[in-house]
Amino acid sequence: MKWYHYIACFFAGMFLANTVPHFIHGVSGDAFPTPFSTPPGKGLSSAPVNVYWALFNLIIGYILFRAGKISSKNIPALIVMFLGVIFISVALSYGFQDKMTH
Repeated sequence: MKWYHYIACFFAGMFLANTVPHFIHGVSGDAFPTPFSTPPGKGLSSAPVNVYWALFNLIIGYILFRAGKISSKNIPALIVMFLGVIFISVALSYGFQDKMTH
């Protein structure tokens, strides 16, 4: 694999992990921060905006998943993808931990 496949793997993990909170909040009818809220990432966006943002993340994540040649037989690619999942998950947990207190 080329070096850029690993970058695609890492970002695939990030985008796919970011799908989850936005999709869950959106289909539950809850407001949640998105890049489109005011201020971006801090204010709350409507449930439909969160569903659209989740679907966008899912599509980009899937494209990067394919570009990164991720499969159960490509263990290094899987590891890099899961590093992307871990990175964005931990970063967002710190970033959103006080969103309900504002």
